[in-house]
Amino acid sequence: MDPATIGGIAVAFGSLLVMAFLEGANPMSLIIPAPMILVLGGAIGVGIASTTLPDAILAIKSLPKAFLFKGVKLGADIERLVELAEVARKQGLLALEAQAAEVTDPYLKKALQNVADGMDADELRIMMEDEAAAKEKTARSAAKFFNSLGGFAPTVGIIGTVVSLTHVLENLSNPAGLGHSIAGAFVATLWGVMSANFIWLPIGGRLGKVADLEAERYTVLVEGVMAVQAGSQPRVLGEKLRAMVPESQLGKSAEKSAEKAAKPVKAAKTAEAAA
Repeated sequence: MDPATIGGIAVAFGSLLVMAFLEGANPMSLIIPAPMILVLGGAIGVGIASTTLPDAILAIKSLPKAFLFKGVKLGADIERLVELAEVARKQGLLALEAQAAEVTDPYLKKALQNVADGMDADELRIMMEDEAAAKEKTARSAAKFFNSLGGFAPTVGIIGTVVSLTHVLENLSNPAGLGHSIAGAFVATLWGVMSANFIWLPIGGRLGKVADLEAERYTVLVEGVMAVQAGSQPRVLGEKLRAMVPESQLGKSAEKSAEKAAKPVKAAKTAEAAA
């Protein structure tokens, strides 16, 4: 699990609590059920109203991914594609059917099965790219939903403050309680702005980043599978795919594979120079 999201949100709320203590305020004064219910429930309600029910349900189901997403392992994917290229060159494309049975990723598994079945290269590329685009669209829809909540929450908070202040004005005959009532009224605005910037927008941004990483992975898989089908040389394929990926996403195993693949080339150049 990548702790960036949950850790970042925890730091944000922790900073708020530290500020409250330094100011001498009671943090519990910020926990008022009525404005919290209005802001959180109201923002979610208008967020659902702004989209379709299936998309809203899908976005809510995608929420755990913002906290539990482990990242993509492009280095491992590249190693696997290089191994498949070696199998295809030595045993033929039909051998990929047995390899597909060992693959757990449905996207790659389906692609390998289609290669083994002899699907035309152009048709296979179109199918893989269309499937990847559909998955990316679904992921970005979830990100858009939470970003929309971040846009609605501050306004809903202002509505809560206006409602509370209206109640305050109705009770001007009780001057002793005005300060407490006015302070409570502004809690709605606080929760509106805070929930937008501490919860909804970070979650939306995280899901958007997840969509970007998965889109990069699908691009690598498409190019890798097409190269395997075309009979590309495994070492060349590995170099090509690694060139498409930032070094930070390759991982140590892929770096070792790149060094291992480069050794025969260096050895050959040394032998030529000696000759």
